[in-house]
Amino acid sequence: MLQTVQSQHFQALLGRIGTLHLPDGSALQIHIEHLEEQPAAKMRYSERMPFNVELRSLEPTEFVDGLCALELPEIGRVQDIFVSRVPPMGRDPQLGYFHITFN
Repeated sequence: MLQTVQSQHFQALLGRIGTLHLPDGSALQIHIEHLEEQPAAKMRYSERMPFNVELRSLEPTEFVDGLCALELPEIGRVQDIFVSRVPPMGRDPQLGYFHITFN
């Protein structure tokens, strides 16, 4: 299922609130903040354009990284998306900032 995820699936979610389903079974409300395609990282025979997605939690969280699930338009719930936390770097340190890479 992960190989079918394209950047277009996240386009409709940009600027919106969603729910990230964490590995422990809990749910975290997130804001989908940024999407960036990475053409320089495209493999020669790959169909998918690599891309990155940046998320921000709406509440404080201890979650650092792991395999999560997220609802995507046209696909539904996608499991086993690896989400990793990034430093706040001048942003609100109470919130969680996350990064997803699709190669």
